[in-house]
Amino acid sequence: MKRFVQTACLILVLFPASLVAQKKTKTVVPDSFNPSKRAINLSDSALLDLVQKQTFRYFWDFAHPVSGMARERSNTDHYGHEVVTTGGTGFGVMAVIAATERKWITRDTAARFLLKMVRFLAKADAYHGVFPHWLDGATGKTIPFSRKDDGADLVESSFLFQGLLCVRQYFNADNPVENQLRNRINGLWNEIEWDWFTRGGRDVLYWHWSPNNGWVMNFAVRGFNECLIMYVLAASAERYPVAASIYHKGWAESNFFKNGKKFYGIELPLGFDYGGPLFFSHYSFLGLDPRGLKDRYADYWEQNRNHTLINRAYCIDNPKDFKGYGENCWGLTASDTYNGYNAHSPTNDHGTITPTAALSAFPYTPEYSMQALKHFYYDLGDKIWSEYGFVDAFNETKNWYAQSHLAIDQGPIIVMIENYRSGLLWNLFMSCPEVQHGLKKLGFESSRIRSGKEKAITESE
Repeated sequence: MKRFVQTACLILVLFPASLVAQKKTKTVVPDSFNPSKRAINLSDSALLDLVQKQTFRYFWDFAHPVSGMARERSNTDHYGHEVVTTGGTGFGVMAVIAATERKWITRDTAARFLLKMVRFLAKADAYHGVFPHWLDGATGKTIPFSRKDDGADLVESSFLFQGLLCVRQYFNADNPVENQLRNRINGLWNEIEWDWFTRGGRDVLYWHWSPNNGWVMNFAVRGFNECLIMYVLAASAERYPVAASIYHKGWAESNFFKNGKKFYGIELPLGFDYGGPLFFSHYSFLGLDPRGLKDRYADYWEQNRNHTLINRAYCIDNPKDFKGYGENCWGLTASDTYNGYNAHSPTNDHGTITPTAALSAFPYTPEYSMQALKHFYYDLGDKIWSEYGFVDAFNETKNWYAQSHLAIDQGPIIVMIENYRSGLLWNLFMSCPEVQHGLKKLGFESSRIRSGKEKAITESE
């Protein structure tokens, strides 16, 4: 939402030398990034494999060599080689789980890689337990996202911990590496002072706090947008939780929370007219399973599927007559574009299609997402298929094709395709006892929410 609002209004000694060598030489997939050499006539399953593998290279081959965290973007000249992203790293660690489960990397290698990362995070800058939007991947020092945004970023940190809790649940073996990995994640998780971000007990969570600037960003987070996961995690915490009233009086009270209108004959329960950028239906739901998930406000499967269908219907309608739009080429969300960065949506459309929009919607619209995937790969692949999967975006009207990749766009492609195929990340996140407790506390209902609170994984394992 911060990107949406702004565009729209230790160290190697901790990483064994043998693993460094393996990391540098490991090739996740063959050198298929040459567009002219991409495979043809693949089965649907093989094509999904290829897209997940190739995209995973962003978080593996291109991971920061010291911290292992995800770089903000592939064109490092934009911000510098050291900038790593907190939220994008959360998406990246979920991608590591998917790669491990599909045996593209070994479990031990993945666990050691992740352990190096959480060791780094334990020494990195944090504010009341909350990490900044950007860190220096070599030193762990804060890199300001903007002049006043130089401290805690509660939303980006929520994306990170959505991923780390999945890591904790997946790497459950009784061995020194996985035991330490879980213990360190629990330590970081329990240090987050969610209640601090009520700004002295107000009925809403605030996005930012800085030791230099205090609450000057003044960004109270209200729905509906991509930040639902923040409220779920804040309610789930055991040491510094927030009350359910924060969710109901803060998140669910805004003039753009409830909708209920129809667009292209499709009802939209929540959010902006036409739904806003499609990442609203992705980021919080990489781990949070929307299947059958309901509260007093909405059915979240209906919300996300209908949001996707409205976005696609708009692209087929193509009221501004942009080149390329159609039933096989759709998907408006925040991304790079020909003149910078923008949060694309049906109400903010400039002709730019972003592959992550349709591909991260695979669980909601598998047939339509597959149509888009085949078009992107077979018809446009010579222009948009690359070393790290699909480039960030393209605009055929302007004859513009990005040369960039962004962590926050690449990660959901891998994770949501995996959730479509196996439900892996949904199963892991929903298995967290704390999350189960938090969802019940907020009044959510789902067949995935068990009765009775189960014992959490503890540091004493």
